Amino acid sequence: MGGARLALVLALLLIVQPVSPTPAQTAPPQLAAPSFVSAPEDGQWTIPQKNDASTRFSDLSEITAENVKNLQVAFTFSTGVNKGQEAAPLVVGGTMYVLSPYPNILYALDLTQPGAPLKWQYNPKPAAAAQGVACCDGVNRGPAFANGRIVFTTLDAQVLAVDAETGEEVWRPRLGDITRGETMIMAPLVVKDKVIVGVSGGQFGVRGWIEALDVNSGRSVWKAYSTGPDQDVKIGPNFKPFYDSDKSKDLGVATWPADGWQQGGGTVSGWLSYDPDLNLVYHGTGNPGPWNPNPRPGDNKWTAGIFARDADTGEARWFYQIAPHDLHGRSGTNETILLDMEWEGRPRKVLVHPGQTGFVYVIDRTSGEVLSAKPFHALTAATGVDLKTGKIQYSADKDPVNNRVVRDICPAASGAKNWNPSAFSPRTGLLYIPHVNLCMDWESTEPNYIAGTPYVGAEIRMFPGPGGHMGEFSAWDIRQGRELWTINERFPVWSGALATAGDLVFYGTMDGWFKAVHARTGEVLWQFRTSSGIVGQPTTYRGPDGRQYVAILSGVGGWAGSIVSGDLDPRDGTAALGFVNAMRELKNVTVKGGTLHVFKLP
Repeated sequence: MGGARLALVLALLLIVQPVSPTPAQTAPPQLAAPSFVSAPEDGQWTIPQKNDASTRFSDLSEITAENVKNLQVAFTFSTGVNKGQEAAPLVVGGTMYVLSPYPNILYALDLTQPGAPLKWQYNPKPAAAAQGVACCDGVNRGPAFANGRIVFTTLDAQVLAVDAETGEEVWRPRLGDITRGETMIMAPLVVKDKVIVGVSGGQFGVRGWIEALDVNSGRSVWKAYSTGPDQDVKIGPNFKPFYDSDKSKDLGVATWPADGWQQGGGTVSGWLSYDPDLNLVYHGTGNPGPWNPNPRPGDNKWTAGIFARDADTGEARWFYQIAPHDLHGRSGTNETILLDMEWEGRPRKVLVHPGQTGFVYVIDRTSGEVLSAKPFHALTAATGVDLKTGKIQYSADKDPVNNRVVRDICPAASGAKNWNPSAFSPRTGLLYIPHVNLCMDWESTEPNYIAGTPYVGAEIRMFPGPGGHMGEFSAWDIRQGRELWTINERFPVWSGALATAGDLVFYGTMDGWFKAVHARTGEVLWQFRTSSGIVGQPTTYRGPDGRQYVAILSGVGGWAGSIVSGDLDPRDGTAALGFVNAMRELKNVTVKGGTLHVFKLP
């Protein structure tokens, strides 16, 4: 970064970036830590989020801050696919389930036998053409277990259920059309008797939707769109958003030019959570299409926000728009963590969302009211969030204008974090956030919608943010709205996080290190160099022998790592929507891969 550019970015950051405490500082124990509803710990890991509240916290505690330094490899397994391995390994009973990126092969490993040999594998053979309309390396965020079945999505927009014991196919409806750019990469959420999934393809002008299937038959139960008339969005008399800007009729049409909502994006490619007491499913919606904001004046409802929906009917109960008339490719599809806590003297059911905009949102999940929105990242794109209106305050000088390069936008289009999920520990009361410390230069261009082709309208070049490093892993005090400690990483932290009752937090780096850090201080206590960069989600389980294990998939890729997995030309700084410009050095430190690594104590 040139001297003038660095000076500009740092000057703006001083305006909006809070000063962080020293790394070892912890919050004073004034109030009870936030809590969440979860089934008792059974030693299994049956969905990527660990529980419906999406905390990614395990009560297992054999591996502790005192003995984690002794972790050693228990066994490894190759997926046979050298693309971005973003999935979470599941464990049900004595079997581990591992799902590869495209071609989405599901493996079952026998944990009751030495070395965890392969029990069976199931190859759904998705259409090869799906790779041509996948923005991000053909990744998959993992399967889920329910009713004796493993359910998962495929890149060509199918949803499959297979028998968990035998690997026999039970049902497999096709929900999307790849000729229109519709793909699927998300992990399903099973709620009661329904499998809930959503579509990807926001970079292709796909109109977003979420759909619930019957867990026994695969039949559609309900479907809701992210844009269009109220009837399509499933907005009815029970829709009671908190903010006035969301209360008029048919805003999914009225806040778009002409028929722009039909290619309006708002895809549902990220994480889902569920509150059984309220019977509400929470999900984000993706960025509007095209990325270039100039052809789509208006708030572009209901993109770049968070919905609460009735789990039985799909009816919308409230919506909060994180980025009205999104300017920089922001989505609302990051994790939504459901906590119960005291807030300003009264008990609240809250939803915590570390957003791509660079703010940690604390939202009343019964009403959609934003209680807090504090920056956790270096920001120049926005100056804050107005809690009275709920609206983000964009920086006027970062508004993209056609045929002009707008420089030093922080965070980049990747967001301050992306899909990679945070973890929450009730022992510390802290949220553990994987960051992407990138800024960008953006030039808007004229978009042209052709079904099944990119619909972006922007040329982007990303580069390292303040400090020169591209990733961070930090602990965040939700109630106080501040960072307590942070670890800087050379590359974006594109992996998920795992928190355990052993006062440990695990995460991986894109140059291949799997790390265990002290949950209270951030001290790195153990690290292991895996065979490729890590973009996956760590999980932990109790094996048939009663011992605790920790598992992670390594295999660099995804949007951030596509320069390696996709063999992209490092000379083209705009490739991978600008990521290549920042990630040229990644090719020098890691290679393609696809390996499961499992660890235990001696």
